[in-house]
Amino acid sequence: MGSTANVALTVVVVIYVVVRQFRARRITSDSRRMLVVPAVLAVLALRDHSLIDHAHRTASVALLVVSILLEVAMGFAWGFTTRVWRDASGTVWAKGTVATGFAWVGMIVARIALYAVGSAMGVAEGQGVLLLSLAAVLLVRTAVVSWRARETGPSYGVPAVG
Repeated sequence: MGSTANVALTVVVVIYVVVRQFRARRITSDSRRMLVVPAVLAVLALRDHSLIDHAHRTASVALLVVSILLEVAMGFAWGFTTRVWRDASGTVWAKGTVATGFAWVGMIVARIALYAVGSAMGVAEGQGVLLLSLAAVLLVRTAVVSWRARETGPSYGVPAVG
């Protein structure tokens, strides 16, 4: 898959995720389903031959590790700023909040800053870094929301705020 296709895929996934997260959605316990999008993104990232800049191997790997760690942290922030509640029928729901929007803005700013640092160091970062980072943030966010959904107690007419 070429880099143009990877960019298009990344944009489509980000738009889909952002739009979807601000709508209330039912949380299911199907753990296999939560792995599909991150797994596809990770496979595409690992197939990208420009994931590591071989001319700047150490700096490139360091930036990749920092990027993944940053996205893991952002996944936790995203997961804990998502409102999770159980309705009267026992169904668990989740919906992004204003704080979730700020977490997204922070993630985008941090991503731009990492690209700027890499560029200043002469490191060429391919789409693989972005795809792998997106896989990490989606996986962690989904895991946190799923954990919070399991911990959500019975509803007594008032949604739990989370």
